[in-house]
Amino acid sequence: MTRHAGDADDIVQDAFCRLLRADVGQLGDEDLRRYVFRIAGNLMTDRWRRAEREMSWLDRLRHAPLPVDPSTPDDSVSREFAELTPRDRALLWLAYVEEHNHQEIASALGLARGSVKVLLSRARARLRKLLVTRGTTVRA
Repeated sequence: MTRHAGDADDIVQDAFCRLLRADVGQLGDEDLRRYVFRIAGNLMTDRWRRAEREMSWLDRLRHAPLPVDPSTPDDSVSREFAELTPRDRALLWLAYVEEHNHQEIASALGLARGSVKVLLSRARARLRKLLVTRGTTVRA
């Protein structure tokens, strides 16, 4: 299914590592088999989604207009971004750069899914406030 032996090996290894960490002592052989296949299936789906996001990101990069002067990159937003708390930076990065949905962000950061929307809104507001205070233009 992966079309690459290396990718298949990675998925099998990850599936068995997760199986070893799971509490599956009471499962029978057939249930254990289904459990491993479910893990492998989820890992395949994650890999496909990640590849799709990366291709989408590459397409956007290819079609993005070049900066006026590529020798001097504009890092004005990076300075304000660095002043945010680590959680705010992680929320914004996962949502807008990695394009994760709320459930994926919640899982990655160990938060409740319902909290992500509120925390993300607050992180955006804090970044917006920093940008406005520093005189950086903010688009709607």
